[in-house]
Amino acid sequence: MKSAATEPDVPVALETERYELRAPIAYKFEASRREFFKLLGSGLLIVSTTAAAVSAQESGTSKRPRAQDLPKDIAGWIHIGADGKTTVFTGKAEMGQNIRTSLSQAVAEELRIPISSIEMVMGDTQLTPFDMGTFGSRTTPIMNLQLRKVAAAALTALLEMAATQWQVNRESLVAAAGRITHQETNRSVEYATLLKGQQLTQAVPDDQPLTAPAQWKAAGQSLRKVDGRDFVTGKHRYPSDQKLPGMLYGRIVRQDSFNATLISADTGEAEKMPGVTVVRDGNFLGVTAGDPSTAARAVGVIKAQWRSQPQPSNAEFFASMKKASEKQERGAEPTYEAGSVEKALESSDHRLQQTYTVAYIAHAPLEPRAALAEWSGDNLTVWTGSQRPFGVRTELAEAFRIPESKVRVILPDTGSGYGGKHTGEAAIEAARLARAAKRPVKIVWTREEEFSWAYFRPAGLIHINSGVSRDGQITAWDFHNYNSGEAGIRSYYNIPNQRCVFHEVESPLRQGSYRGLAATANHFAREVHMDELAQAAGMDALEFRLKNSDNQRLRAVFEAGADKFGWGRGKADANRGFGMGGGYEKLGYVATFVEVAVDQSSRAVKIIRVVTAFECGAVVNPDGLRNQVEGANIMGLGGALFEAIQFDNGRILNGRFSKYRLPRFSDVPPIETVLLDRKDLPPVGAGEAPIVGIAPAISNAIFDAARIRLRSMPLLPDNMKLPAASTT
Repeated sequence: MKSAATEPDVPVALETERYELRAPIAYKFEASRREFFKLLGSGLLIVSTTAAAVSAQESGTSKRPRAQDLPKDIAGWIHIGADGKTTVFTGKAEMGQNIRTSLSQAVAEELRIPISSIEMVMGDTQLTPFDMGTFGSRTTPIMNLQLRKVAAAALTALLEMAATQWQVNRESLVAAAGRITHQETNRSVEYATLLKGQQLTQAVPDDQPLTAPAQWKAAGQSLRKVDGRDFVTGKHRYPSDQKLPGMLYGRIVRQDSFNATLISADTGEAEKMPGVTVVRDGNFLGVTAGDPSTAARAVGVIKAQWRSQPQPSNAEFFASMKKASEKQERGAEPTYEAGSVEKALESSDHRLQQTYTVAYIAHAPLEPRAALAEWSGDNLTVWTGSQRPFGVRTELAEAFRIPESKVRVILPDTGSGYGGKHTGEAAIEAARLARAAKRPVKIVWTREEEFSWAYFRPAGLIHINSGVSRDGQITAWDFHNYNSGEAGIRSYYNIPNQRCVFHEVESPLRQGSYRGLAATANHFAREVHMDELAQAAGMDALEFRLKNSDNQRLRAVFEAGADKFGWGRGKADANRGFGMGGGYEKLGYVATFVEVAVDQSSRAVKIIRVVTAFECGAVVNPDGLRNQVEGANIMGLGGALFEAIQFDNGRILNGRFSKYRLPRFSDVPPIETVLLDRKDLPPVGAGEAPIVGIAPAISNAIFDAARIRLRSMPLLPDNMKLPAASTT
């Protein structure tokens, strides 16, 4: 595998399940007369050219930035001010994962400056270098490394400046706390004084030497969250808190179902309301008002008619996927194939076929989508919460047919995303209303809008046909995923004959990225199936996994987690069950162990404790990493146990917190985290991998306690109770 850290954010092939990145922009506004003649140019209009292609050509978006377009000099990433403050620029977004702190640690380590002297400018398309987005656990292996290189190059340049100025050998100089000192004479100078207001324009060498993790002082430590006090005191202003003088509030008239077309709208009553402006542009219909309540009332009195086609429900969609899986369609190209699966299945001592399913689930971020837009002539500035500021800039440029150079997107630190804030619908909506009102407009989606009109984690069906020998060696593996995606689809166990295939399915709901992507579904199916194979072979689940893996990093997390959990020791009583699940995803290794208790009379299940061992190379911030692992487990509890979107005929049926169950404090068991700090390996990301082990571990633990095999997520949607009909 090519290292992800070879160059900063080079555009790469995206995983299949990032459906939202392949979808067209949310709105295609009609061109005004002025825009029409601007697009027409000298008078030649080629009618066959699609609107998207025209807008891409007009806005210059047909050429995407690549690594060679990124700044090569130090000043493109780091400025050292006359006041001693160091400003660092990155296109990454802070969504609660605390990368502002870990990236600051990287710079502080290599530049030898205090964390308190660093100001991190993030996600501002006018100020920061291009960035694909904050997803895929890419920040630590790519951006952390990039900023380390830049900071180390800056220190090298500063040392050379001091050596030249003092006429001494560079080796006789040391740097610490933002100062360079000549050891022999004890002469010293601050970086800012040395620079005298100039910036470092030297190029950053590709082979820039870096501090080895074993010698880290600023990195590798558990530091408090940068600006953490602002978040707990309410001083921080999220995207939904942004304000501008004279701004208005916007609301959108939503379709009555997915894929509906606006036929007519009676806006008379709304237009009579003082201070209300109604805007209709194609399928877009919205209002502005001086306050949020008036905007909501105006939307409520608009009588809109929509046209849509009949659409399936939950049951119908899963039935169609099951039908497709039973045909075992061979049209899709295997993601991975080795050996001869059919021959191996025929000669296996034990064969097992099973089907596993996962439901659509919502991201349910604490802060719904929000945006504040302001026009100044043809220039547009938008403050919004997104994981892809440059992607949102592209969407805005295409929607309004303007060059990207006229669009600025600014990301305040945002109230969570989990892969759900890659697109810029709210930004486009606010900008369209602001253009009509000729004043700044803010849009904050309601909770119901967030549930219904954001995209969902894809539902999926996975069919596995496998074979195992009498001595517990897996001999054949035929793995078919329908709809949910390819992330984590390939088995990390030693199987000589295997085939992994992803089948695209037409989805009734808008779907896209979610923490861990399809790795949660693929690991769930694989790790539950591993327990079923271990049972068929008459082996202990841990012993079976270790027998079928020679990957030392994977074995290490399973062994470390098992030791901390006490795997193999006696249970408190017969109603207790132990289970495990784990794997490899986004360069990280995880093993999760769970203990459950089952009340045999009420059939209620309680999660007693969770232990997760995790390894992602050298640890940059142990406390931050521990928070990521624990947060992933808590989030994973919801999808594993009870989260599921209910829908029928294009409508969401449980689109509010009172109907959509999320993990509560009472649901969360004690969680113990074992971190394997590999200082001999480069650090990689941890935002996604830790979530993949919790669901299969719970399912396997329930089987151990109650001898009921649960193969569909959510496992316990009936108020944490086992289903009446058992599955074996």
